[in-house]
Order: sequence, then structure tokens, then C-alpha cells
Amino acid sequence: MKMDKSKILEIIKSKISEKIQNLETLITETRASSNDTKSSMGDKYETGREMLQQEINNLQRQLNEVLIQQAIIQKINVELSSKVQNGALVKTDKGLFYISVSLGEIVIDNKKIMTVSAESPLVKAMYGKKVGETFAINNIHQKIDNIW
Repeated sequence: MKMDKSKILEIIKSKISEKIQNLETLITETRASSNDTKSSMGDKYETGREMLQQEINNLQRQLNEVLIQQAIIQKINVELSSKVQNGALVKTDKGLFYISVSLGEIVIDNKKIMTVSAESPLVKAMYGKKVGETFAINNIHQKIDNIW
């Protein structure tokens, strides 16, 4: 089974760009509605403005996290890996894992691939291991069948 890591990386980059655009749009729209509130209402609506500001701060925090993910993705290369590391595609007896950023599951050529961050407990448990080695997380043992 051959896996094209550049295809996986493109999907991840596309999902991250989409998230960034959505968050930037939400921030812009929320700011606009905050400005509408300012110009058309009195002091008794300060609470509403404060809630909008909290929403903007929350969206900004999410955007910053996605921008960090984007920076991580930019550094990943698609070279073949001989051990579990950032950018490796790892097949265990429990599934396929692409070590990059946590974006959940993606499907390529009818294969489900979990995108996981190098900071996740799963990756920390398998980091540096090679084909044939085993690791355990939450008392579930997994064997590394292949690494690309």
C-alpha cells in the first residue's frame, strides 16, 4: 500500500486555510455588529457590547491556534520517515495516523487517516519508534506495521 503524504498535507493545508478564512469572517462580522450597537444604542446596552467583545476575543484565540497549526504544517516535509516523528504517516494495527496537527479524521482513497498533533498523548507514546515496535496508551497496546 503506497500512501501519498503530499496529498494528505494538501488536504490539511486546505482545511486550515478554510478555518482561518471562516474565523476572520466571523471576527469581521462580529466587530461590525459591535459597531452597530455602539452607534445606535445607549449605555444600557454596554452588557451586549461586552458580550460581543468576549466573542471577538474568543474567535481571536481560535484564530491564533489555527495560525499556529498553519506554521507547524509549513515545516512538515513529505520525505519518507523511518521512525515516528512529525510528518510521518504511521500504520498501526488500530489505524492510520498522520503526525502533524489535530484536525480529526480525513479520508483519502477510502482510507481513514487520523491527523494528530505531536503533542498528543498517542504520539508521545509512539514517538521515535520504528516498524515492528509496540507501544501502549490507556492500556491499549498497538504495534507499528508501517511508517511512511
